[in-house]
Amino acid sequence: MPISSAAIFTVMLLDDHEMVRQGIELSLKAEADIEVVGSYGTGRQLLEALALRPVDVVVMDFVLAPSDIDGLSLLQSLVRRFRQCRALIVSSDYSPATVSLALKAGCWGILGKTQNLTELVTAIRTVAQGRLYVQSCMVATLQGRQSAFDIGTLKSTIDVSTALSLNTGLTPKEREVLRCFLDGMSVNSIAAKFSRSASTISTQKQSAYRKLGVRNDSELFKFIQQFGGPE
Repeated sequence: MPISSAAIFTVMLLDDHEMVRQGIELSLKAEADIEVVGSYGTGRQLLEALALRPVDVVVMDFVLAPSDIDGLSLLQSLVRRFRQCRALIVSSDYSPATVSLALKAGCWGILGKTQNLTELVTAIRTVAQGRLYVQSCMVATLQGRQSAFDIGTLKSTIDVSTALSLNTGLTPKEREVLRCFLDGMSVNSIAAKFSRSASTISTQKQSAYRKLGVRNDSELFKFIQQFGGPE
């Protein structure tokens, strides 16, 4: 039975690599219920197109060209200006920090570029139907368990407004080290406070960074500014 026009999901693509966009568009042409109505290389082009014709799903990279709008700001613009459009992130970077930032900013789905195009089709349909799509490996990273969630369930079980409340596997000692560090204490001061060696504190701090998906102090502060402080 042919699919009615009411069941067709409209999609726009955003990626600064034209070959990536062409590959995705070519793949989606085989899907009777998905119609690509625009393909763009910059966030500005995408916003201009959406002002003329909103769509159901925007499939977009999170890391765009240096001269373009950054992915986080673009997501916030989409939520503010085009609430009927649901953003699906397809990115090579899906560290806990990136996933959390994207969810906080209002995206409806996150998919790694290592996944196949069949997975992308599933993600588009899921997001278009008003359900959140997050790969199970990302959910496991954020929550410490493998599960599938729709939008209501996930938002009721993940508090994305607080960075360190996400279960990224931080131990109690790693949490207290970060909490003290964010309070302005040095590694030596934290070591003295908890009667541990400075090398132990440094190791716990770096372990926490790896689990949060941040690489240095500035990235940690940016992450915390987005979500608030640790519990």
